[in-house]
Amino acid sequence: MPKERLSVVVTRRLPEAVETRLSELFDVRLRDDDKPMTRAELVEAMASADVLVPTLTDAIDSRMIAQAGERLKLIANYGAGVDHIDVESARRRGVLVSNTPGVVADDTADMTMAMIIGVTRRIPEGLRTMAKGDWTGWAPNAMLGGRVGGRRLGILGMGRIGQAVAKRAKAFGMQVHYHNRRRLRPEMEQELEATWWESLDQMVARMDVLTIHCPHTPGTFHLMNARRLKLLKDDAYLVNTSRGEVVDENALVRMLKAKDIAGAALDVYENGADVNPDLRRLSNVVLLPHMGSATIEGRLEMGEKVLINIKTFDDGHRPPDLVVPAML
Repeated sequence: MPKERLSVVVTRRLPEAVETRLSELFDVRLRDDDKPMTRAELVEAMASADVLVPTLTDAIDSRMIAQAGERLKLIANYGAGVDHIDVESARRRGVLVSNTPGVVADDTADMTMAMIIGVTRRIPEGLRTMAKGDWTGWAPNAMLGGRVGGRRLGILGMGRIGQAVAKRAKAFGMQVHYHNRRRLRPEMEQELEATWWESLDQMVARMDVLTIHCPHTPGTFHLMNARRLKLLKDDAYLVNTSRGEVVDENALVRMLKAKDIAGAALDVYENGADVNPDLRRLSNVVLLPHMGSATIEGRLEMGEKVLINIKTFDDGHRPPDLVVPAML
């Protein structure tokens, strides 16, 4: 008698190739549109499925996990970050959580370098000038930005993405500095030509560009708070492609308005899509719609990891990308 297929619920539209393969392997329920599920829809899905495939737009807290059905055994997250899932509550209930690490490091690092160059060379201002038809011709002092070569880049969080940024920054002639919970091995520091700072405050105060690549956890919420933001030099730039909650956005806006820092480039926001309207009005800011990892290749590779995690679990083995509390 053939084995009953796993019941899998996917919360958002995924690349067609990923959805097709899921449908071939499992009894899958896909979304007809790309709107995030409501809380009630998520609870219903968790009550009726063996596996839930959520994304970062799905906040899954302890109360929702408590309402999960006896069938739910795996939350196979489509994405590396799991700060939207109460992993500890899931673990206590016997529900495994997997993610898709290591897929988008290069994509996010590419976007980070683009944002560093964009904000220091005033590229968005130039685009707006051309779009409005305000350009009247070249002038010696028009649209002056600054070189990235020779600048000190501070990397907050030296995981896969931080290291990928360091490699690119080194190629652009930047001086690489970093702060991390754990210092890199000496050979890795030597390869990246990176200087470790035990004190985040001391590093922040001396950098020309600070780029953030740490996860959102209770310990990193507002890690860049008002006090620490004030340590930045008035000609420094802040770049964030990690999680918006790491930065006190209101404090950052006040500093940008007062020209206490030179500018900021943001791909993520403290309140998700509800972006502070003052940020939209500032000329010294680059704003992107959370597209740091948005490449076709990256999205397909994320889907492959989800498939592998579910299939490995279905075969009675531990998912290769299992999230454990020690990782958080």
